[in-house]
Amino acid sequence: MKQATIIMNPSSGKEEAPSFVESAAGLLRAQGYEVLVKETAAELDATRFCAEACAAKRELVVSIGGDGTLHETINGFEQQAHRPRLGIVPLGTVNDFARALHIPLDPSAAIAALASSRTRRVDVGRLNGRLFANVAAAGPLAETLSAVTSEDKSRFGALAYFKEGVKDLLGRSGHPLVIRYDGAVWEGESPLFIAALTNSVGGFERLAPDAAVDDGLIHGFIVKDMGFIRTFTAGLSLLRGHLQDHKNVVYFTAKSVSVSSPETRRHERGRRGRTAAAARARHFAASYRRGRARAGPI
Repeated sequence: MKQATIIMNPSSGKEEAPSFVESAAGLLRAQGYEVLVKETAAELDATRFCAEACAAKRELVVSIGGDGTLHETINGFEQQAHRPRLGIVPLGTVNDFARALHIPLDPSAAIAALASSRTRRVDVGRLNGRLFANVAAAGPLAETLSAVTSEDKSRFGALAYFKEGVKDLLGRSGHPLVIRYDGAVWEGESPLFIAALTNSVGGFERLAPDAAVDDGLIHGFIVKDMGFIRTFTAGLSLLRGHLQDHKNVVYFTAKSVSVSSPETRRHERGRRGRTAAAARARHFAASYRRGRARAGPI
């Protein structure tokens, strides 16, 4: 009998995840699967559950939750000889990866799609030993955007990021960055650098309109220091899907990217140190790790 593992975050979807698990499990059993349900309770639980499914050579892993649950689940595939197919039932506020793959955002429709035999290979990235499926960011603005509350995301959706981002750009200077990509070098002050693998970032499905989930490229956006007027016009460009054309944004695509800073700044948990990271992208797997990286299968 085929085997499937459902990894569920019970706090997702306004705590409605358990009811959707019952529907997903019922559908999979009708498809001939033996179903094991694993409920997350602590950080990295989803990663451990996915790794266990790989070790048991199960045929399918289903992530039921938001982007955070999906991020942890994908990391369970790292360095595994056997990788099950991945199904996604999005219950988060933004659900960028599901948007990029055109997976239904309605949970019931997404569950129904689990019956499909259609699969698609996608690019992923590696950042300091951890995988990511959608975006990595650097700079002081990245910290602000990552701190947007679940309440604000539920209330404002993607505009919660826009609201906090504009407010932060007006009140904070950039950080000195050195960005190298495919032989080119950019140096300057930037409040935000984005390395996107998909078109949807923070719920803005047109941030990187040319990005495909399997193009093997990192789509880079370097935001330069801006005043009020330029910040406002950049926001309009973002909403219209033309951010890469704004005169204060440097846009590029690359197979290999490294980001560093010559200046010592305070980082999370009170530590101090220089910023350094590197990335490369290729079809299905992109490497993104500290110092230097290159493309290859995970």
